[in-house]
Parts: sequence; structure tokens; C-alpha cells
Amino acid sequence: MSRGKDRAPLLRLDAEQEQAALRLLQRFLDERFELQLGSFEVQELLDLFARDIAPQFYNKAIFDVQAHLKDRFESIESDLWALEKS
Repeated sequence: MSRGKDRAPLLRLDAEQEQAALRLLQRFLDERFELQLGSFEVQELLDLFARDIAPQFYNKAIFDVQAHLKDRFESIESDLWALEKS
């Protein structure tokens, strides 16, 4: 089986979101690649994404938000300095 299977996914969906993701993956694989996988295989694929790929997107989003907020706070600080009375 897979090597990373012993690690739990860091990010979890609620049950309804997970079922929707499983259906989406299963439908995509079938329509795009004519690959019909069972629910256990599709669950393993979703777990792989959640465990090994999703954290990279999550961390990138956090980094992007930090950069945006840093720029925004610098802009606000500049505006405040402009309002300062001499």
C-alpha cells in the first residue's frame, strides 16, 4: 500500500464536504480518464491530497495574506504619518 498512509491528513473537511469531494474526484476520473475507481481508492486519493498537497496550498495562502496585510499596514502607517501635526 502507500507509504504515507500511516500519517493522518492535517486538514479535514466536514462529512458533507468530504462526500462532495469524493463524488467530484470519482466523476472527474471517470469522465476525464475513463478510470472507474471504487470508494476506497478515491478516499485514499483524497487523503493523499489532504495530507500532502493541501497543506502546501494552505501555507501559500497564509503567506499571501501575511504579505497583503503587511503592505496594507504599511500603507495605513504612511497615511497616519501624513496626518501628524508638526
